[in-house]
Amino acid sequence: MTKRTALIAGLLAALALVGTLAAGASNRSSAPSAKVAPPIPTLPPPAAFAGRVDNKFFPLKPGTTFRYRGQQDGKARVVTVFVTHKTKMIVGIRATVVLDQVFVAGKPEEKTFDWYAQDRRGNVWYLGEDSFDYVKGKWVRSDGSWQTGVDGAKAGFVMKAAPAVGKAYRQEYYAGHAEDMAKVIATDASVAVPYGTFAHALITSEWTPLEKGVVEHKYYVRGLGNVRTVMVKGGSEEERLVSVSK
Repeated sequence: MTKRTALIAGLLAALALVGTLAAGASNRSSAPSAKVAPPIPTLPPPAAFAGRVDNKFFPLKPGTTFRYRGQQDGKARVVTVFVTHKTKMIVGIRATVVLDQVFVAGKPEEKTFDWYAQDRRGNVWYLGEDSFDYVKGKWVRSDGSWQTGVDGAKAGFVMKAAPAVGKAYRQEYYAGHAEDMAKVIATDASVAVPYGTFAHALITSEWTPLEKGVVEHKYYVRGLGNVRTVMVKGGSEEERLVSVSK
């Protein structure tokens, strides 16, 4: 099988699973076309970017810590997301650095430095990540690490300025390493987590051809951001927002 054929086959398997979305939220749509993956978006020039990330569904205020609890294959899972005061220059764009740490059964498992920037239209771009796995007492850089402009890697959208049901988009592109995609499946859902109960939530369905059969749903609330992530196909991971500190 050629590389191109293998990629298309992977996309067909992954995208077909998106059609089996959980019921209950309003304004849902069918799965994206299995024939064509979302295009790689064109990154605007540095002058088109704002100095902060304040998208209503993905605000990143420096000094804020989000804490999530959940489970992973029957074990307790804790995730902390800290919006640092640090920035990183990537292809001339000043990105906000966010530290994401994962603990499973009380032990460190992953840590990632994510890089985000918002353009003046309000779109939040994902410019890359420096990701590490905890292996035998040491942090080892993971294969999923990438940076826009390095080795052909390209940025994608982590949150659109005006998310609309049915719209699919790429979140990242580093061939063979980072190829996450997403589609908005609801814009007026309800969601309850330990931190609170919310209406008018946004839900995205996310997948990658690099992990066939795995689909996640993420719930976003205005003025807060991500409050729940649940793996609906290919596993049993879930995490819910329990606290926000500034």
